[in-house]
Amino acid sequence: MGGGEFILYKFRTMKKDADTRGFLTVGMRDSRITGIGYYLRKYKLDELPQLFNVFIGEMSIVGPRPEVPRYVAKYHQDQLKILSVRPGLTDYASIEYSKENEILAKSANPEETYINEIMPAKLKLNEKYIEEMGPITDLKIIFKTIGKIFS
Repeated sequence: MGGGEFILYKFRTMKKDADTRGFLTVGMRDSRITGIGYYLRKYKLDELPQLFNVFIGEMSIVGPRPEVPRYVAKYHQDQLKILSVRPGLTDYASIEYSKENEILAKSANPEETYINEIMPAKLKLNEKYIEEMGPITDLKIIFKTIGKIFS
């Protein structure tokens, strides 16, 4: 909480040095994704180690998904309030953009699409979460997430 950086635990699903060829995953068949990584990502199993982040208090089950510092640096002043909420495993934006990589795969410039279209939309959904925060909202998001994973 408070916007500080922390280590986000995940299973490795990409080949070594994949980050040197871009930060965004473009499509489920991104050549940087390993064979097993495809299935871990498809069923969101690569996120399971983040339960450790929850256990040690760096994250909660529901809350705005953490963003890499490179993109947080692009937040407008009013968007920085999102950093005052403990990040979570799932949120409205995770549900709405569960196929984000497919959207980016169709873009001529995935990073530009992320920065100018997806990121602002996610931030609006994060603001909605902050306005509605509470146990009922969290339960609703948890059930929607489970439904999205199995649909």
